Amino acid sequence: MSGRLGAMASPQLQIAQDETADALLATDPFALLTGMLLDQQFPMERAFAGPAKIKERFGGLDPAAIAAADPEEFADLCATPPAVHRYGRSMAGRIQSLATIVRDEYDGRAERIWTTAADTTQLLARLKALPGFGDQKARIFAALLGKQLGVRPDGWREAIGPYAEEGSHRSVADVVDETSLLEVREYKKAAKARAKAEKAAKGT
Repeated sequence: MSGRLGAMASPQLQIAQDETADALLATDPFALLTGMLLDQQFPMERAFAGPAKIKERFGGLDPAAIAAADPEEFADLCATPPAVHRYGRSMAGRIQSLATIVRDEYDGRAERIWTTAADTTQLLARLKALPGFGDQKARIFAALLGKQLGVRPDGWREAIGPYAEEGSHRSVADVVDETSLLEVREYKKAAKARAKAEKAAKGT
């Protein structure tokens, strides 16, 4: 699978809309994976700024060290204002679970999840096996890898589905600046409104 993160020119990500946080996302695969984990019931840019907060408070983002950290102390670290997530303590547990999988199954290197996958189907299966990653989140992250980090095996758009569509503004995979962030936010807002209207229609 092409697109090894770190083997290509450093990508210029602008997901967190913060220079330090985005630089970390662009250079640390575990930070990017953690940001995706946190992108749930929380503003997208703040979720992806979370890994930088953890690194500053914890003294690094080494998956092995995070996995081995005292759960209560790590939860306190994540929940301290400004918290890394609205549900900082529960998300801390998921981050440690994610770190444990990266440590035990991928030699502590998060990028091996995608650089050693045979194809997009295997990549999606690996992502869905991670804590907090359902089918939708797995497809969004795979689309992010493809659109912004060059992880594009044959047929990747077809395997991932709508989130991989060129020119779309459906998810974080499409956020490349402040304007696109707002467009994605509007898309999500409209999609949520449509789903609510459809649910109400079915109830009548």
